[in-house]
Amino acid sequence: MIAMGPFGRVEGVCEETFHDPERPRTVRLSRPQVVAPVHAIPELRFEEQRLTSFAGLVIFQALFQRLRLKERLASVVSTTRTVAYKPHNLILMLVVHVLLGFRRLRERDFYRDDPIVQRVLGLQRLPDVSTWTRGLAEITAADIDGVRTVNREVVLDRVREERIHRVTADFDGSVLSTRGHAEGSAIGFNRQRKGARSYYPLFCTVAQTGQFLDLLHRPGNVHDSRDALDFIEKCVEQLRATGVREIETRMDGAFFSEDIAFKLAELKVGFSISLPFERFPELKKMIEARKTWHRIDATWSYADLGWRPKSWPGGFRVLAIRRKTPTPRKGPMQLDLFQPRDYEFDFRVILTNKVVEDAEVVMDFHHGRGTQEGVIGEAKSCAHLDYIPARRLVVNQAFTLASMLAHNLGRELQMSAEPRTNRDTSTRAACWPFKTLHTIRHVVLRAGRLTRPEGKLTLTMSGNSAVASEVLRFVHAARAA
Repeated sequence: MIAMGPFGRVEGVCEETFHDPERPRTVRLSRPQVVAPVHAIPELRFEEQRLTSFAGLVIFQALFQRLRLKERLASVVSTTRTVAYKPHNLILMLVVHVLLGFRRLRERDFYRDDPIVQRVLGLQRLPDVSTWTRGLAEITAADIDGVRTVNREVVLDRVREERIHRVTADFDGSVLSTRGHAEGSAIGFNRQRKGARSYYPLFCTVAQTGQFLDLLHRPGNVHDSRDALDFIEKCVEQLRATGVREIETRMDGAFFSEDIAFKLAELKVGFSISLPFERFPELKKMIEARKTWHRIDATWSYADLGWRPKSWPGGFRVLAIRRKTPTPRKGPMQLDLFQPRDYEFDFRVILTNKVVEDAEVVMDFHHGRGTQEGVIGEAKSCAHLDYIPARRLVVNQAFTLASMLAHNLGRELQMSAEPRTNRDTSTRAACWPFKTLHTIRHVVLRAGRLTRPEGKLTLTMSGNSAVASEVLRFVHAARAA
């Protein structure tokens, strides 16, 4: 027997079946226990209550208090504005804006009355979009340098606290495309949007913590190595001030130059730099004529080349790496027990001052440079690092720094609550099993209500055990640190 609902859908099925009396009858739920014939739409009502859609943001509130983030920002930015919203309030609001997953500044309207957001920022009323953007436009270059200082301190404090004896600092640039004529942007190399104006900042990341140490903001029409030498030297000095015993770095072929290589050697930094051997016909012929290659495994082999550019006063270790790759076959597939395969070789050359380590160790170390591309890609997708919100240069710089700081805070939150794995792999992988900001937002974006029973401020959330354990774990870790 089939019962049809008012919209023609099957609501229940009841069939008479033969029952064997010698077998026990199976226990089944009755139809009233399963079916809920609910058709009425509840009446909608909107009232002024202390409800929040971001109850999980309390985990970052505890982290902000432990790091004294608001006080740090207030100490490094100017206080010339006489209005209620100081520059550090506006910058911290940018950080929270990114942590919540919002991109465009106008999306601030979705949390303008949220009590938890107001408490985290220490404001009773959030600024309008126009007030926010005007305030950010009045930020000076000195304020931007101050925010960079706070970001570096957050990363260096973690390196110092964990007593990481060997730090790997990777350097690379990344294109940030604009959709208009933004101040300070220029038309340069842009693989995805050819002809578009862009910025091309140089990032320094720490491989062990997966965080951004610093950035050098530049227009989009500069080479990777533009102003890189001073930036690299400052980053090395700041890392060395934490007491680390060894500093390493990895770079791509755009940073191959005599000045950078000898400066790194002078600073006693272990490095590996991709060598663009196509630019040197002599080196290219040497690799092509090479007959003896030392086997690493079934795919990789290497050869040490005694070569250096003629204009260099000295030389470093030049390591040629060869990878065996199958050649794609065209035509129909041969369907028998023997499938012939042809192989060819891909070559790459590494310039390094690591002369003691085996070639396999140097190769793995250099290939670990791809983790920096993963960090930058994650920050672009989860922290909107690739978004350019305005035409003013200082506003765009502030947003980029806020994205970097939001990414670093997500890492800091997890490092404070998770034990360190203490692994030191040849690729210099991160020392913690990190989750992305997208995953952390599963805890942040939770409904809740603020009440004061018996005068005690209380945040009530749903009884989801998974959410409760995560929130309590992060809050307790922040308080215990």
